This record gives sequence, C-alpha cells and structure tokens, in this order.
Amino acid sequence: MSEQTYVPPKIWQWNTESGGKFASINRPTAGSTHQADLPSGKHPLQLYSLATPNGVKVTILLEELLALGIKGAEYDAFLINIMEGEQFSSGFVAVNPNSKIPALVDKTNENNLPIFESGAIMMYLAEKFDALIPKEPQMKAQCLSWLFWQVGSGPYLGGGFGHFYAYAPEKFEYPIERFTMEVKRQLDVLDRHLANNKYMCGDQYTIADIAIWPWYGALVQNKVYEAAEFLQTQSYKNLVRWTEEIAERTAVKRGVMVNRSWGELDQQLHERHDASDFELKTQNKSDDVK
Repeated sequence: MSEQTYVPPKIWQWNTESGGKFASINRPTAGSTHQADLPSGKHPLQLYSLATPNGVKVTILLEELLALGIKGAEYDAFLINIMEGEQFSSGFVAVNPNSKIPALVDKTNENNLPIFESGAIMMYLAEKFDALIPKEPQMKAQCLSWLFWQVGSGPYLGGGFGHFYAYAPEKFEYPIERFTMEVKRQLDVLDRHLANNKYMCGDQYTIADIAIWPWYGALVQNKVYEAAEFLQTQSYKNLVRWTEEIAERTAVKRGVMVNRSWGELDQQLHERHDASDFELKTQNKSDDVK
C-alpha cells in the first residue's frame, strides 16, 4: 500500500490536472459545450457512436437484425469522437443529455424518437422488430435479467478494473486488487452459467449475448486493457468457448468494425450507410491513405 494516505478535503474542488487517459474530457457538469448539429442519413435509424464495447453492442444487434432480413433495421452510423468532445455538442446532448455513446434516433414515420443508454437501445430494437428476444415470458425474464446484469456489472469491469489497471496515471494496489477480485467473480459467474447453456438463454442467441460479448468476450480475447494474462481469462473454458463461437458470426464481425477509428485499417469503418460499405469504404480504401 502507498505510504501516503489521501485525506479528502471538507469540500471537493475540481482538479482539471488529475491525470489519466480521459482527464481532458471528464467534467463534473452536464450540458453542451459548443453548438453543432448532428448529421443525418437516409435510413430510419440514425446511430451516433464509437466502437467501444457499449457502442459495439448496438452495431452488432443492428447487423444481426439485418442478417435476419429485417429491412426496417437499416441504419446510418456516424462516428462520435469522444476524445475530441463531440459528445458535448448541442446536437448530441439533445439526443442524449448524459453525453455518452451510443445514442440512437428513430426517424420512422418522422417521429424522431431519441433513445440513449445501450441497454435501453437494445431492448427497444429487439421489441420493435420482435427479434433476438424470447417470446415466452420465463425465457424473456431470463434474457432481461442477463441484459441488466451486464448493464450493472460492466462499470466494475470498465470504470473500475479497466481504469485503475490500464488508464489511471499511477498504479495503486488497493483499487486494482478490489476490482480484480470483482471481475474474476463476474468471469466465474459467466463461466458457471455457460457450462450448462450454449448461450445466456439456453439454446437461444439473444440480446443478452450481444450485450455481454463486447465486454467480456473482448476481455477473454485480450482486446481490452491487455489484461487477459493477468486475469487468466483462458482458464474460464466455457466462457472461452462461447466467446469464440460468437466471434465467428458474420454480423458480429461486421458490427465490431462500425465506428471503429483505431487498429488495422481494413477493420475500420468510420461511418456505415450501406451494407456495401464493409467492402468498399473501410479506411484502407479511403482517399486519405492512398
């Protein structure tokens, strides 16, 4: 443990030099910082996002809906650069007052309905299109239980473990130990459940799988925080099996590319407006790199 113990002041003051990867965009107030309208495309669904695990939940779901032949799930996806503060534009805040990606606008019948929070977006889309959510009440309850398990557990993985292990300006034993223990417990919860279930809801692939995979599948595959060895994720055999099976789905391979602005250029699709974009408009085919 550190020799120095932090003593909180009587009244907290915002220290803008607190450090960490996201210090430049974190602030204790809400609302917009600048005026800027959001772009809009031709499809009923307008997505404003980034290919973080929360963003990928929605793009995978949309691609899975399209793979089922649901034409009403066609969408335009616009990249929101959170490191540049685009989530604080007046246009984005009007859709999501919480200034977090992803945010969705459903323009069907000119309703211009805004939906925010990834779990809410997923539930809305699954119910709107009557797909990837069980119809039988007991199985639907199980599906929603696991969906909200991810919504509640994810912050311990991301904002807790991920922050202190990978992003904090200094490494401290107490928070890393605390959140490692919790994440290991979560991995064990999933592994035990998947020992007797192909997917989170038995043999049905649902929005519960689509919500959990971008976070915990990425952790198993060492695609977030570079912590797979530290956490010994390969020891969770049932979770590894589930992770690898879902990773092979065509819609999943597409979904992880949308609004991605890092990594291999042929895996980056900054904006998505048509199915052909995956073949024609990835960053390796952009005029900027020619």
